[in-house]
Amino acid sequence: MPDRDADRASIRAIVAEHERGFNENDPERLTAHYRELSWAVDAKGAEVEGRAAMAAAAEDVPPDQFARFAPGHVEFLGDDVAIMHAYVSAATADGAPLDVGHSMIKLYVFARAAGGAWEVVARQDTLAR
Repeated sequence: MPDRDADRASIRAIVAEHERGFNENDPERLTAHYRELSWAVDAKGAEVEGRAAMAAAAEDVPPDQFARFAPGHVEFLGDDVAIMHAYVSAATADGAPLDVGHSMIKLYVFARAAGGAWEVVARQDTLAR
C-alpha cells in the first residue's frame, strides 16, 4: 500500500510551488509540475491545453497580483490518482489578505508519473463570492 502521508505531502508541496510561481510571476515555476499533456479551465471558463500553453497564459497575469493558497483535503481515487481543492484569495505582496470581493477554488487532478512523482493532469478554477 502506498505511503499516503508522503503522497499528501508531495501533492501539497506541488500546490505550494504553484503558489510561489504565481506570486513570483514565474510561468515556468507555475507550470513545472503539470504533465505535458494536461489541461486547465480558468476562472473565466477558458480551456488551456498543454503545459506550454498554460505557461504562455500565465504571462498575462499582472505582475502586481498576488494570492494565498490554502490547500484542502487530498482524496485518493486509486493508487495513482488523487484530487485536491485549494482555496485561493487575493493578497498583498507580503501575503496580507486583500479584499477584492471574490475568491477562487481550484480543483486539481493529480496522477503519479512512471517515476513515482505526482503531476497535475487537470485543474478547474471557480470564482467564489
